[in-house]
Amino acid sequence: MTAEQPTVVLATHNAKKLIELRRVMAAAAPGVRVLGLADVAPYPEPAETESTFAGNAILKATACTAATGLPALADDSGIEVDVLNRMPGVRSARWAGPEGDDAANNALLLRQLADVPDERRTARFRCAMAFVRPGAEPVVREGTMEGAVVTEPAGRGGFGYDPLFRPAGETVTTAELSPERKDQMSHRGKAVREIVPVVVEAMTGEHSEGQA
Repeated sequence: MTAEQPTVVLATHNAKKLIELRRVMAAAAPGVRVLGLADVAPYPEPAETESTFAGNAILKATACTAATGLPALADDSGIEVDVLNRMPGVRSARWAGPEGDDAANNALLLRQLADVPDERRTARFRCAMAFVRPGAEPVVREGTMEGAVVTEPAGRGGFGYDPLFRPAGETVTTAELSPERKDQMSHRGKAVREIVPVVVEAMTGEHSEGQA
């Protein structure tokens, strides 16, 4: 890395999220280096106390920029299940409690939907991605992916609720999709592609066309 190379920090410890962002960013802006929280000095990370995905994303990106002095990206994302009044929503990562992991969250969601017929298992993944840099207002872009919750986990790819979510128009879960296919259609992929032109223009002065 050179001192002149534009650098942005993705405010996450989630290695799979970092891989996804680097993959999409490399295609759109190969000159921008993406770091994760493991690449910077530790700092007190804020609790996700906001009631919206956008609010939590801004909270995390702002804290990262304040601590590192670098431009930062942060996302907040989760699954909204219609029959559960769009829960877990912003509580998706903590649905089974603060000590829960992906397996526990998935198991709880399946139990809650055990008697729900297929036609009522509609859901969506939602992601808000925030970009914050010193001296500028936060910018937020969002993406959604409609689909349904299946009755049992399938697939080994992805993370979170991917093994339980079948996107609309697909016959497999997002955990069974190739990384390239998932990037193309996922909520996070959409949000990243929407925010990348903002990041590129802010950090390099060049305009990058977003992809729908």
